[in-house]
Amino acid sequence: MIAKILLGIDLGTTVLKICACDMRTGVMLAQAARRLPVRSFPHGGREQTPSSIDRTFTEIVTQLQTQLGGQWRQISGIGLAAQGGSSLIVNRSTGKPLTSMILWNDGRAQNHIARLAANNPVDFWRKFTLNDIPPDGLGRLWWLKETRPDLFRKENLHIGAGEYLYFKLTDIWRQDAGNAIQIGSYHAGKKQLDPQLFNLLGIPLSFVAPLRNQHETSPLSQRGARFLALPQGIPVAGPYIDQEAGYLSTLGVTSHPLQCSLGTAWVGNFVLPEQTNGSSPFQLVIPSPVDDGRLVIQPLLTGNTAWDWGLQTLLDSRDTEKLEYAETLFQKSLLPPDGLLVLPWFSQPNSLFKKTYGSGAFFGVSDQTTREDQLRALAAGMTFELARVFDAVKRSGVIDGLVLGGGAGKGVYFRKLITALFSPLPVFWQEDEEFSVARGAMYAFDRKTSQIKAKRIQPPTEKLQNEIGKRYEPYLALFEKLYSPVRAGNAFRFGGRKK
Repeated sequence: MIAKILLGIDLGTTVLKICACDMRTGVMLAQAARRLPVRSFPHGGREQTPSSIDRTFTEIVTQLQTQLGGQWRQISGIGLAAQGGSSLIVNRSTGKPLTSMILWNDGRAQNHIARLAANNPVDFWRKFTLNDIPPDGLGRLWWLKETRPDLFRKENLHIGAGEYLYFKLTDIWRQDAGNAIQIGSYHAGKKQLDPQLFNLLGIPLSFVAPLRNQHETSPLSQRGARFLALPQGIPVAGPYIDQEAGYLSTLGVTSHPLQCSLGTAWVGNFVLPEQTNGSSPFQLVIPSPVDDGRLVIQPLLTGNTAWDWGLQTLLDSRDTEKLEYAETLFQKSLLPPDGLLVLPWFSQPNSLFKKTYGSGAFFGVSDQTTREDQLRALAAGMTFELARVFDAVKRSGVIDGLVLGGGAGKGVYFRKLITALFSPLPVFWQEDEEFSVARGAMYAFDRKTSQIKAKRIQPPTEKLQNEIGKRYEPYLALFEKLYSPVRAGNAFRFGGRKK
């Protein structure tokens, strides 16, 4: 029997990944990944050139064709996921780029975002986005309109990374709700595109692409077929936002997972039933890809930016040995000395001093504190923050387990801490998690093939779980004392707002 093969594409912020899987067995037959060049500019600018995306994509496809040989022609479906919230202006007829790809984490529009926030109350944003702040992409569009007004013409279109590659494959413009909500064109309450936020800037809603309808597909175009050396007409699914596809890849692990992407920013994704009322200040809310509920994409205000700082600053070892050295340290002792705490908001504006940056803080430092103790406290603080943000979700019963992915998910110490903090819920870690988003993008064709393999993490001893729980309580008390007068943070809560 000739195997049917699915191709999954993950166009990330810094890495492009593609894998090919056998639909009969789910086995990954080929895989490849390459870094995407990112250009950084003063005042927080971060861009990619469309030509570099094209070049990298062609290189990876060539690599996969070599790995698969004659099996390449057996590809019967293609799924595409991408980082959301980026900005690229193109000619809508040809797809020709007229700007560079401005990434979602570009900081040059911060003043415009602040002005949007100041001009409209929190309740105004809650009505449309179900969170408390204006979309970053909306501020970026305002900045672009002021700096490049010539771009805002009827013959042009604003798109993101997923739309760019999807059009190259299908000649069809289509965006996902995760991208749309980040640029301000989507009404999360109504679950549809809405012009009202764009009206603030005098931009017509026709300046963005139509929404994807659940798991609909479009045929590979003649141009896309030449691009991939595949037959025309193969169905292409997407584009999905990367967090959405990552969630889809975990659905075989538990029925209602909290999928945690422990990467540059830590993010938790879970489905909230339609009749359930919940919210947080910084959530992204899009339609559930599996039922009538809502997929909540919940970013934390901490992540591997803080952890990378800790490894670089607190360890005396060469870069190539830091992770191994850290594992050794945590084998000696998982927890820091009692009373040593870290609030891990390292990459956030300072909540107490508005003109400075960084809300990370160490407490309980003495002349006996070692840098190894500080690293242990940082790891504990990051997992405490994860537990704080999702405490209500854990207690609500809307999730039945955690599935960990991302770089920090490889750390045994992080796994132990998280497993203890979320007990009695089972906690799993993803195998081949680097390709979980690419696999999840295959969901429209075969759910089994889209599922990532995962192993359950054995919880620590009852004694250690109790000790971790005791250390968590002072963290909560410190957080409330320092931050609650300024801002409640981004913890998810139930019953706080009507749909």
